[in-house]
Amino acid sequence: KCGYMTTTAVASTAEIASLKAWLDASSLTYTQHPSGIFYKINSAGSGAAPVVCSNVTVTYSGRISTSSTPFDQNATGATFTLGQLIPGWQIGITLIQKGGSIILYIPPSLGYGSSGSGAAIPPNSNLVFTINLLNVQ
Repeated sequence: KCGYMTTTAVASTAEIASLKAWLDASSLTYTQHPSGIFYKINSAGSGAAPVVCSNVTVTYSGRISTSSTPFDQNATGATFTLGQLIPGWQIGITLIQKGGSIILYIPPSLGYGSSGSGAAIPPNSNLVFTINLLNVQ
């Protein structure tokens, strides 16, 4: 047993409205999840679907919504336990299966919140991640 619980986090109405306004202004295609993340599945994948205790191997690129420059990326494959990641990833990655690809639009409270993360991610940032799910264990 891994000890992680499936997140039940939900973004505030104001955060969801703000992120939706940015998505609409940017003419982006998306689906809204009940948690408040928005997403676009580029490829659903097949085979294993991850759960909170899965180890997932992904390539990804992440940026804040107001920037085109990634604050973090991995093109070779990084492995994480899903339960250790930000709530937006915990929710979003379970929407695809091994081999799938998704773009996640994550409001602040499901990302790094009011504290941000280092110099690269200011507090209360909307995040955009493009994720390819290479493997699920």
